[in-house]
Amino acid sequence: MYSANLTGFGLAVASSAFIGSSFIIKKKGLQKAGASGTRASSGGYGYLREPLWWIGMVTMIVGEFANFVAYIYAPAVLVTPLGALSIIVSAVLAHFILKEKLKKLGVLGCLLCIVGSVVIVLHAPREHDLNSVDEIWALATQPAFLLYTASAVAITLVLVLYCEPRYGRTNIMVYIGVCSIIGSLTVMSIKAIGIAIKLTLEGSNQAANFQTWVFVMVSVTCIITQLNYLNKALDTFNTAVVSPIYYAMFTSLTILASAIMFKDWSGQSVSNIVSALCGFLTVLSGTLVLHSTRDPDPPPSTDLYAQLSPQISWLIHANGEIWKQKEDGLHSEFVAIIRQDHFK
Repeated sequence: MYSANLTGFGLAVASSAFIGSSFIIKKKGLQKAGASGTRASSGGYGYLREPLWWIGMVTMIVGEFANFVAYIYAPAVLVTPLGALSIIVSAVLAHFILKEKLKKLGVLGCLLCIVGSVVIVLHAPREHDLNSVDEIWALATQPAFLLYTASAVAITLVLVLYCEPRYGRTNIMVYIGVCSIIGSLTVMSIKAIGIAIKLTLEGSNQAANFQTWVFVMVSVTCIITQLNYLNKALDTFNTAVVSPIYYAMFTSLTILASAIMFKDWSGQSVSNIVSALCGFLTVLSGTLVLHSTRDPDPPPSTDLYAQLSPQISWLIHANGEIWKQKEDGLHSEFVAIIRQDHFK
């Protein structure tokens, strides 16, 4: 048992290192792609032709696979909290590689997110054993989870259609909100696929079950949406802030979705429920601290004329003659300088 837990611990730490590094590598790829084309935050997909972004993507896949294998050897109560180490890895690498400074209050926000997430995981109820995709389908179609799914889709549509055009480039919660909400649905569908693969390997073929393919379609759709908006968040905001907020919201919403779908809270002690709620409030506090300490990002310039036209100064001479000259060659004899944007 000790050896298995040690193996799981090592895999979980390695997973956090890979995932934390992937944030930095992908952002470097996004920056390089944005320098020669439309940025991801503006709807561009040039990063798909950038090798550095794909290296970051492969790094993330390796990390997720290591995390998946870690669950085979060690209990979730040991593996899941270690995912918070990816926040520290990405923050440290962003500080040295991307030159994104993490303030003292930002460090406090990271610690609050980590502590709150660990408390939630430690006091979260354990899931019941499931033996077929049909059981997952029955749980996914119960009224409570259907209501959660409908609410998640509705909120996502509001964020994408209304909030993103207006606040997406200035409010980090828009992109992260989409990633986290859709991510909670991704985990639920991935669990169903995992059960189907496990049963198939054991001799009970689940490929002929249409529910399996429904979960596959939902999972693929959610993963693509997550990656798209995570790329936008990384390309727009500070990585040291994106990583912990995404981790905190994604973990909280996933635990909430799991509790609704599997009804794990029934039969749990009051102390466990209160502890989980305190953990959630701690995560929320850390998120607010991180968001309040983020350096304001300069608004993107949308004035095409200002970008293309040279900067011209109007020189008014003492003799009344008016003429134009570029800023890098100003004449020494003049009464006043009136810039072209003075009349805007």
